[in-house]
Amino acid sequence: MNDTSQGVTVEIYDQPYHLRGQDPAYIERLANLVDTKMRSVAAQGTTVDSLRVAVLAAINIADELMTLQARYRNANQAESTLRTRASNLNGLLDSVLTSERRTG
Repeated sequence: MNDTSQGVTVEIYDQPYHLRGQDPAYIERLANLVDTKMRSVAAQGTTVDSLRVAVLAAINIADELMTLQARYRNANQAESTLRTRASNLNGLLDSVLTSERRTG
């Protein structure tokens, strides 16, 4: 088995973590997002318990993810509806043009 993952050390909420993955720069961006979210949660509350801060940050990130997923689903549904309508209109236009050619 060929393991091409690379290790990178990141710091999240003042704690170092050694993580492995295909793209160290991407892992660093993810870690930065988590660190930023944890610091934002900590700044809004009075808790100093890092586990509680981590859980609240995870809930915030999960909420953002679910909101984006809902938007994506709605956009896909709208696109599907538009494609169906366009196809129906195309069929009607073909019918009209075919009728005009026969009578014209």
